Amino acid sequence: MNAPTTALPTVVIGAGPIGLAAAAHLAARGLDPLVLEAGPVAGNAVREWGHVRLFSPWSELVDPAAEKLLAPTGWRAPDAAAYPSGADWAERYLQPLADALGDRVRYGATVTGVSRLGRDRVVDADRAEQPFTVRLSRADGTEERLTARAVIDASGTWATPGPIGGDGLPALGERAASGRVSYRLPDLKDPAVRARYAGRRTAVIGSGASAFTALASLAALAKEAPGTHGVWILRRGISGSTFGGGEADQLPARGALGLAAKAAVDDGFADAVTGFRTIALEESGEQLVLVAEDGRRLDPVDEVISLTGFRPDLSFLEELRLELDERLQAPVELAPLIDPNQHSCGTVYPHGAKELSHPEQDVYLAGMKSYGRAPTFLAMTGYEQVRSIAAALAGDHEAAARVELVLAETGVCGGAGLFDEPGAQEGEAGGEAGGGCCAAPSTLQIGAGATVSGGC
Repeated sequence: MNAPTTALPTVVIGAGPIGLAAAAHLAARGLDPLVLEAGPVAGNAVREWGHVRLFSPWSELVDPAAEKLLAPTGWRAPDAAAYPSGADWAERYLQPLADALGDRVRYGATVTGVSRLGRDRVVDADRAEQPFTVRLSRADGTEERLTARAVIDASGTWATPGPIGGDGLPALGERAASGRVSYRLPDLKDPAVRARYAGRRTAVIGSGASAFTALASLAALAKEAPGTHGVWILRRGISGSTFGGGEADQLPARGALGLAAKAAVDDGFADAVTGFRTIALEESGEQLVLVAEDGRRLDPVDEVISLTGFRPDLSFLEELRLELDERLQAPVELAPLIDPNQHSCGTVYPHGAKELSHPEQDVYLAGMKSYGRAPTFLAMTGYEQVRSIAAALAGDHEAAARVELVLAETGVCGGAGLFDEPGAQEGEAGGEAGGGCCAAPSTLQIGAGATVSGGC
């Protein structure tokens, strides 16, 4: 790059765990980061699921470069073996880290577009020599344009949950029923939220750890509020891997989620319906009826919790030359490593700048955003990504290519842990995969007293 370009900051989009870690690694390498956060505080998205515990302990949730940056401030690391809630993570680590970065973090700054200065995506001439231009909208509604030497998009996928429809589109009637559909794990400690689900039938759509958590939480509520019942809707069938790694999972709290979901079904607090791809939500009085592509209609429910995964918002990157996998919307070299049909969190090979590169030089998607629609993401993976990216931007290609991470294998991933109840198991938050099915529904037993519909 020419001298004027190298003097510019590297813009990091998002002041979440991975964005702030990226800033810490950049600063450690003598590069100037500028973190743009749409919300008013650090970890704004994390705080929205603050009532949920992670299935990773503190030892896996604090980035090494961030810890070094925090040390001079008097920050004290939490108990390495403890499992924080989302609120703990934000308040005890993310906000102090953002505070340590000081004016290198800007709040109320929503990125609305990224391009090359004076070049749309069609123009080739001198493209690589031009800095990036970043358009943003401030909290007061005014607009601003910044220039940057590089861009790391760590904005995540939290703001764009998947719809209920089995074809990836909103089901017919889904938008009209929005008042009775939640795309997030409800906080059943909140009296108003608790009243919404107590004594009612709730459909839980999804096959990942967030769905496990919702089922277990509704089962706990059912013990106190008779009439509370879950209807677990899976797009695929039940198999040996449906409930994750269980006791064999090297992340014990993660494995416990699947066991808790299985117990909810076994104990009669929820029914499981498989091979069900929703095409419509129809009103039945004050209730909703879910209709499948094959014509099946379920008994009416009062509420729907849709946990069908998340997807990246690529709209503000459309003027950049990104090379994304046609299925996962992840970088093409990364996609085979994270394909949820083949991998869980622990079997994803650690990766960095090489796998995250695009035809547009010096732009990277990092963290959950880099995984596109795949749910197999862990914080440690993101920390390794940004360590490598910062090394690459600093010209240390040996460090960028080096692997410095070993992950625990087996089990499910990308989900949320059980709510902060006494004695509850704990787990990590993120998105779920919808799953698929390859055969017509059948019926099978999974434990005493529980009859469920099964598939492939």
